[in-house]
Amino acid sequence: MADPALVPEHSVATGIDEERASPRADLRDSIGWMILGVAVLVGSITMDRLEQQNINPVTVPGLLPGLLGIGMILLGLVLCVRSLRLGALAHATPARTAHEREASRRVWIAIALCCGYAVVLVGHGIPFWIASSIYVTVSILVFRRLSNDPAGRRLDARAWIQALVIGVLSSVVTWLVFERLFLVRMP
Repeated sequence: MADPALVPEHSVATGIDEERASPRADLRDSIGWMILGVAVLVGSITMDRLEQQNINPVTVPGLLPGLLGIGMILLGLVLCVRSLRLGALAHATPARTAHEREASRRVWIAIALCCGYAVVLVGHGIPFWIASSIYVTVSILVFRRLSNDPAGRRLDARAWIQALVIGVLSSVVTWLVFERLFLVRMP
């Protein structure tokens, strides 16, 4: 049973059993979010400002990513302070459950897929919509194989077609929205 001090009041009243991250896990996550926020902020600051094209400073590339990076840093800091107040450094690290190990494995697989998409597929001559179609389709198929449901793990022709249709449609819609609506040329 979870420590009542760590369980939200509404879940105690309704009988909902929520899994809560340990303060140590929150501290580790907060550091990750702050590092990611700093990387996004640095990347946005070093982007080309397009001054030679007389671009309005409010519409420069990198403004939104910079604001998002600052938001990640601030929210990571809030999570860090909260975890330290809850004794993140005072308690021993609890043993990881099988569920936590599986969740961690899935996160690392997602990170590997995202890095493969960013490093291998995008910006190397493959049109954006094709690269994104490949990424979304492969991600769907990989995570289907990781399903806890034996029937969900089967990769029959229907699963392949469904993943391919979702991959192509999502990437074409994304490409059209950015190219036509936001007027952002995709790589």
